[in-house]
Amino acid sequence: MPHKYTNHLEHESSPYLLQHAHNPVDWYPWGDESLDKAKKEGKLLLISIGYAACHWCHVMEHESFEDEQVAEIMNENFVCIKVDREERPDIDHIYMTAVQLMTRHGGWPLNCIALPDGRPIWGGTYFPKENWVQTLITIADFYRNEKDKAEEYAAQLQNGIVQSALVQVQNEKENLEFRKVESAAAKWKTYLDFIEGGNDGAPKFMLPNNLLFLLRYGHQQNDEELLSYIQTTLEKMAFGGIYDHIGGGFARYSVDAHWKVPHFEKMLYDNAQLLSLYSQAYQKFKNPLYENVVNEIIGFVKREMTSPEFGFYSSLDADSEGEEGKFYVWGKEELLALLGEEFNLFSDYFNVNNHGYWEHGNYILLRKHSDSKIAEKHGLDVFQLQKKVRKWKILLLQEREKRIVPGLDNKILASWNALMNKGLVDAYKAFGKKEFLDLAIKNADFLSGNMIKTDGSMFHSFNNNQAKVDAFLEDYAFTVQAFIALFETIGNEDYLQSAAQLTEYTFEHFFDAQLGIFYFTSNNQKGLISKTIEVHDNVIPASNSVMAINLFKLGHLLYKPFYGMISKDMLAIVAKGIQDYPSGHSNWLQHYLNYTNNHYELAISGTGAKAMNQQIQKHYLPNVLFCISKEESDLPLLRQRFVADKTHAYVCENNSCQLPVEDISEVLQLIK
Repeated sequence: MPHKYTNHLEHESSPYLLQHAHNPVDWYPWGDESLDKAKKEGKLLLISIGYAACHWCHVMEHESFEDEQVAEIMNENFVCIKVDREERPDIDHIYMTAVQLMTRHGGWPLNCIALPDGRPIWGGTYFPKENWVQTLITIADFYRNEKDKAEEYAAQLQNGIVQSALVQVQNEKENLEFRKVESAAAKWKTYLDFIEGGNDGAPKFMLPNNLLFLLRYGHQQNDEELLSYIQTTLEKMAFGGIYDHIGGGFARYSVDAHWKVPHFEKMLYDNAQLLSLYSQAYQKFKNPLYENVVNEIIGFVKREMTSPEFGFYSSLDADSEGEEGKFYVWGKEELLALLGEEFNLFSDYFNVNNHGYWEHGNYILLRKHSDSKIAEKHGLDVFQLQKKVRKWKILLLQEREKRIVPGLDNKILASWNALMNKGLVDAYKAFGKKEFLDLAIKNADFLSGNMIKTDGSMFHSFNNNQAKVDAFLEDYAFTVQAFIALFETIGNEDYLQSAAQLTEYTFEHFFDAQLGIFYFTSNNQKGLISKTIEVHDNVIPASNSVMAINLFKLGHLLYKPFYGMISKDMLAIVAKGIQDYPSGHSNWLQHYLNYTNNHYELAISGTGAKAMNQQIQKHYLPNVLFCISKEESDLPLLRQRFVADKTHAYVCENNSCQLPVEDISEVLQLIK
């Protein structure tokens, strides 16, 4: 049927923007057309930012943006711009900072009103319809009658946005001392939930990069309390309703303190990092639960999140048929009909009882007990039970696929794809499954062929066979990280050279030599009121912390002392913030350990280098950088170390190497 309304979003490729293409609101995408229109007509900009899997974004759309009377007020008084925060994180950074400065909190949908030149004067998040209408009328009247005050406020707020970007990098460089890492870890422990895992209270976000640091710190310091906490957290997450026990993969967070009720959207970046976390935890603890989680995450991504070109899609919505979680929950009668006489065992295993009850007669499948405990209770051996569980999962997955599926955001982001690539490589290292490595290589080929331009720059987003939006620092940082990981794992120097070339591009177009750190946007970026610097590690690590670690590794692998110097200086200028806010600097803390604790480079040369490397990498070695080749190589760590019919391993510290050894146990002993 023809649409009653069509606005300027109809030719966009972002699924989030396309969702709004037939609102009565006359939405524009961010760009010259909308900005020029605002200046020409002297209208305020109404900038509304969200993403496809955002539940409250959908609610506000249905309540306000689909309402003709609300749309009339918006169209008459404002030039309305819709932004996909995942496609344009640079715009989101600026206006999120503005809203946080004004209101002390933020979130999505993010709604900001700005002067025609883009400087914000007001902002907030979700508004019910009546509040939204009254707010719009009030601000429009204020601008008509008090333009001088609006200009004054915009100037003050813009200065606040600029200063907010610089505040973390203006301090003098601090000395790097291990006692400061110890102090940060001790402070952090006071916020941890040692019973349920994760941080104290609700909601509970998984924050894999936080757990990766705590795992490494606990391992290197033999901190049994932290190591126990990590295992508790990983089991509680994998047992909880936040995990999709039928199809694999994790939801974004749980709304409670027990990992029970998820906010049901599934994000690629979460599952990518959780692959790395559970794989590295398996290397340390050898818990088969972690292997099962890894296998099921990869199965989910291959089945539901992989494009024909081997790019990975961004997210799955929380909602289907207008209801949050409807796709994932089950009614008791439905399960009885499917499982028959095995229902009682199933309901005990997955808690189809008061513990698993959610609302409206629906149950969230979750676990409380180990396979061995359930098997013992029901007089089964563990293998019998596990066979039944696998059968149940296949049955329920087939049944679930008959339902109307949640909306898919099928845009492919370079940064999140690189995170997934790194997760696949970490899974291959832990489990040695060739299919994991093959998928990572195919995805690396996609990134190289579609997201990296001939001049060394990158695109950020790909959809419908079209790459668009110039890349941000996160795209370069995570892609370099992924290519280094591939080189460390299989020794293909093409990945290392690609990583080096992308890094050189970031120095030319993102680096501020005076500040000693990278901007989030390149010096080619136009039309923004401020340049941002991303320092805090959040649900994904900060692009600057990732770049600092990349430079540390490339400095060793390519013997570029300049890289190492910049890497160390970057850490030193954010060090004070690390002490004040450890959990917001978890990836920086990983880097801190590189300088204040033992760190090794492991060079393996010879025809059996890849096989030896694969066996060594099954161990948890977070403080080791790998450099391998099965033939002659000019890389500094490998030069003149090839001996025919021999495989030698050199354990090095700061590029100074011990005598070669040929036995894996000797290598591990030297590292330990």
